Amino acid sequence: MASVLGMLEERETVARVRVEGLREEVARLAGVLEAAEIELDRRVIAREELVEALAASAAETTAVTGAESEQKTLPSPAPVPGSIVPPWREGLPVTVLAPDYQRILGVLDERQPAGQGPLKAREITVELGLVTTPAKVEGVRSKARRLAERGWLVQETSGMFSAGRLPVAVPGAGSSA
Repeated sequence: MASVLGMLEERETVARVRVEGLREEVARLAGVLEAAEIELDRRVIAREELVEALAASAAETTAVTGAESEQKTLPSPAPVPGSIVPPWREGLPVTVLAPDYQRILGVLDERQPAGQGPLKAREITVELGLVTTPAKVEGVRSKARRLAERGWLVQETSGMFSAGRLPVAVPGAGSSA
């Protein structure tokens, strides 16, 4: 009996050492993950700041050439996949948005007349016919959030999205008072 008890104690010791090693590895990976998330956040913020600066620059250019464009109205250029999302304003057609953004708006616009409520990013992903992998859901959430920030959608405090258009103040475009 002593040898069986000794074998069990030896296996327990090996398992304990393995568990401690795995805990140390998890702690190390948690630190690496946190650093990667911080880097990702910095890069997202940098990109969003650049998009806002470009939008403000475009708004200034539009204001300068506004009188010229009133004389001659040209059709909106075709959207380019990966292009920026301009702030929504009265009269701006949905066609200025890239196709992915148009599809998200379409899903939510279809729900409004039916009296259906807002959707989570995962539900929008399903409605778009996409596979609901975390990467796809996060991609849809990111696009919907961008549309909400620019006034094309309404984002609820719960993180759900619904159809609706809200004018957005463009930095540097003048006082709204």
